[in-house]
Amino acid sequence: MKSIARAGADELDELLLTANGQDFGYSLNLRSTGPVVLQGDRGFSVKSSSGQASYYYSQPFYQVKGAIKVAGANVAVSGQAWLDREWSSQPLAANQTGWDWFSLHFDTGEKLMAFRLRDDKEGFISANWIAADGKSTLLSKEDIHLEPVRQAKVDGRDMPVAWRIQIPGRSLDITTRPLFDQAWMSTSTPYWEGPIAFQGCVSGVGYLEMTGN
Repeated sequence: MKSIARAGADELDELLLTANGQDFGYSLNLRSTGPVVLQGDRGFSVKSSSGQASYYYSQPFYQVKGAIKVAGANVAVSGQAWLDREWSSQPLAANQTGWDWFSLHFDTGEKLMAFRLRDDKEGFISANWIAADGKSTLLSKEDIHLEPVRQAKVDGRDMPVAWRIQIPGRSLDITTRPLFDQAWMSTSTPYWEGPIAFQGCVSGVGYLEMTGN
């Protein structure tokens, strides 16, 4: 990934993302159409009732154009992208076992970042509603409801691959679906990560990352 920002512009305003492998490659230009968003309270994102937290910001306003190389042929692509940067000196709380994390692009221009840190109770939930102009509003667990509605067997375990998301205060009620159920990452910390679409009172696309049950 290489910044190609113009003089005086933010380094994240425009990026060139390239990769090449034996049977696959891509070259993508990302140009932002909105501001960087500080997640949580001015960039301080609380992760538990006992004080675990991270510093966290996003650039959710990228428009993407470029090409993907598949089987020797270049295919032109375009769409939206979302960049996250997050760091912390603390692990999860002792009773937390994993996470569910969503980034959503609404067709109406708004964005939503939401996560649930799993524990032995209802979990720790937080979210950020991002207006089309980049203004963000922090939401608490009382403001948003996350409910798994379909399980799939992935790598020998049951994974909640489809979700219902409700924000009553904004009359939001949507259901997400994965583009590919088997989006499993067999890394040192194995987890599910992949693109999703959603429909309901509004439609759109997004991304889901989760460790599962």
